[in-house]
Amino acid sequence: MAHTGAEADLEAWIADYGDGLLRLCLLQLGDYALAEDAVQETFMRAYRHYDGFERRSSVKTWLTAIAINVCRSLLRSRRRRRAVSLEEIADLPAPEDGRWADHTVSNAVLRLPPEQREVILMHELQGMKLREIAEARGLPLATVGSRLKRAKARLRRELEGWYFDEE
Repeated sequence: MAHTGAEADLEAWIADYGDGLLRLCLLQLGDYALAEDAVQETFMRAYRHYDGFERRSSVKTWLTAIAINVCRSLLRSRRRRRAVSLEEIADLPAPEDGRWADHTVSNAVLRLPPEQREVILMHELQGMKLREIAEARGLPLATVGSRLKRAKARLRRELEGWYFDEE
């Protein structure tokens, strides 16, 4: 089924959000090939539901929500998971601001509980506001805020003396 403008929008979304979604999915799933599949499925779902996108949220929020749901489905259906290779993360284009370039942080994020990992990735890696995360996940704003606070506290403890060195 052809959607007017859908193909052009999809191409722009892939160019604008593809690398960020791949990094998000890779850190969620821990498997590069599976992450690529998740991103492809994300864009396929976005295309299929193009006419239903009401633009109440940003495209980035909408695509991130789809990607997180795809990752959740893949994790539920997949019993055996292998750890992500640090080289696979390093091979991805780094976010423009240089965050997440060090493997120490990526490893610490991978060890977070899934609900905390989702929120920290959406907030810190995707640059989403708490309100956008709450909307994308269908959660109360307070829940998102507390998950983010717990994730940051856990990362702070785990990375103490390395990243959060307060001399």
